[in-house]
Amino acid sequence: MSHYQATVLWQRPPDVVFTDGRYSRVHLWRFDGGVEVPASASPHVVPLPFSAAEPVDPEEAYVAALASCHMLTFLSIAAKRRFVVDRYGDTAEGVMEKNGDGRLAVTRVVLNPRVVYAGPVPELAVEEAMHHAAHEQCFLANSVRTVIETRLG
Repeated sequence: MSHYQATVLWQRPPDVVFTDGRYSRVHLWRFDGGVEVPASASPHVVPLPFSAAEPVDPEEAYVAALASCHMLTFLSIAAKRRFVVDRYGDTAEGVMEKNGDGRLAVTRVVLNPRVVYAGPVPELAVEEAMHHAAHEQCFLANSVRTVIETRLG
């Protein structure tokens, strides 16, 4: 069993009422090793100036975490199958909409991996099978109800 921890920090400035809803949603994520990431509610959810566009928002982080997990699992599979990967890039996209229960949720994430190989390049069917295996083995994909699609191309 493994355990993971993140610290989320937010503080109300003394001159902000708070109960009127007019407070900043900007906050900080702190991870082991000392990494700190500025975060905020998405401006799509909480209008400016009570959110900020520059920091990472939870929805973006969720999409990035799913894409990162898929990539790391794919790289492991490719290495075991003796394919040398030089570069892996993915512009993943998440869709937030009402789910079957009528609640807002990130219902779908589309991964768009582009893999550059050194040496032999797997046939398309083999690469598709490796991505399918990566999806099946990804810890995060196994933890969520979000539909995750992979589009090669």
